[in-house]
Amino acid sequence: MRFFERLADRIDAADSVVSVGLDPDPDRIPEHLRDRDLPRWAFNRRIIDATHEHAAAFKPNAAFYEDPDGWRALAETIAYAHGKDVPVLLDAKRADIGNTARQYAKLLDPDDGGPTADAITANPYLGRDSLEPFLSKADRGVFVLCRTSNPGGADLQDLELASGEAVYERVAALADLWNERGNVGLVVGATTPDELEAVREQVPDLPFLVPGVGAQGGDAEAAVEYGLADGVGLVNSSRGIIFAGEKGGAGDAGEDFDRAAGQAAKRLKERLNEYR
Repeated sequence: MRFFERLADRIDAADSVVSVGLDPDPDRIPEHLRDRDLPRWAFNRRIIDATHEHAAAFKPNAAFYEDPDGWRALAETIAYAHGKDVPVLLDAKRADIGNTARQYAKLLDPDDGGPTADAITANPYLGRDSLEPFLSKADRGVFVLCRTSNPGGADLQDLELASGEAVYERVAALADLWNERGNVGLVVGATTPDELEAVREQVPDLPFLVPGVGAQGGDAEAAVEYGLADGVGLVNSSRGIIFAGEKGGAGDAGEDFDRAAGQAAKRLKERLNEYR
């Protein structure tokens, strides 16, 4: 079964399009978990237990795992999420030339022995050949960066080309062409709802990963209205869910941090479902 088919089944089962971002910043992990063998895994396990019933997917960001213990924590996290029947989208924004891209694509290869995600985010800046090792895995999803949620995204993505279209619009058009195996989606932020709408009009059939709802204050209604293709897509919140229990500052969530995360995930699910 292809990734977006599996995702559709999960969305139906959980009645949710929420993607829970698993970004375990070591400085924000509660004190009582920091002496564990793998604090990031200990944190993620509690978050997964508390949020999985509200999650269409989990989205760990590779930046929080890029050290030996981190990769071990990521492997445990992915396996545990799969045990809860929740797909995992690795937010790695990978792409490169030739053999390097093929090495990056092993993150999607279950035969490699390392962490194996169901989908990945990828950077289109180097063009089609840099993404082919990801695109060639027909059962895995590839979310191509299109219009990101950070303010600086406009520096390049909004530039007008000679054709009159913006760079992000060209990326959307190319991603549509690259979707030969039905495994391509786009990353389009909820912080730019007008552009989110414009991309949806341009590519009606591609599912979106919509970041920026939560701590970044993105438009939840627009995220649902324009982020889903035939009901399939993801709306992500990371810090707004996993650190919902922080009271006075980083790392002070206390021992019931997971309960607060579960409540935050449920609230976001219910909020998004109002617009589905």
